[in-house]
Amino acid sequence: MSAILRVAGIVKESIVDGPGIRFVVFAQGCPHRCPGCHNPHTHSFEGGAVIEVDDIVELAAKNPMLKGITFSGGEPFEQGQGFAELAYKVGRLGMDVMTYTGYTYEEITTGCEKRPEWGMLIDRTDILVDGRFELDRKNPLLAFKGSENQRIIDVKKSRALGRVVEVEL
Repeated sequence: MSAILRVAGIVKESIVDGPGIRFVVFAQGCPHRCPGCHNPHTHSFEGGAVIEVDDIVELAAKNPMLKGITFSGGEPFEQGQGFAELAYKVGRLGMDVMTYTGYTYEEITTGCEKRPEWGMLIDRTDILVDGRFELDRKNPLLAFKGSENQRIIDVKKSRALGRVVEVEL
């Protein structure tokens, strides 16, 4: 039996949640509750639906056009172990993993000692969009992020170099 996730929704094909055609899983539950959030219905930890990771993998595997999977929210790191399992399984199908989080890269990497599931998910993430959405820094012209404080990070390069490596998509 695979892990279960509480999700707010799934979009089987998206071109606005990362590069290429993407399968998007929206985590249910978010501690950040950023004012002006694009997905306020994902804030409650009680809402959404429960689904097995293997069922999500099966859905994603049906589409050979997918470049990757995107985890959005809500806050995927609050269900780090389940999303890490999902990332591992879709990675074996050849998909890349993009994760949106209200935490910063630094908060995640230093928080791994207390929250080991964060380490599991960050290690299986290729691209990370980090930082809380800030309404006063909102910019609709930005690709794949909502406010100017957020960063798009190449996780593998950042881990290898020991510093944040941002990318433009």
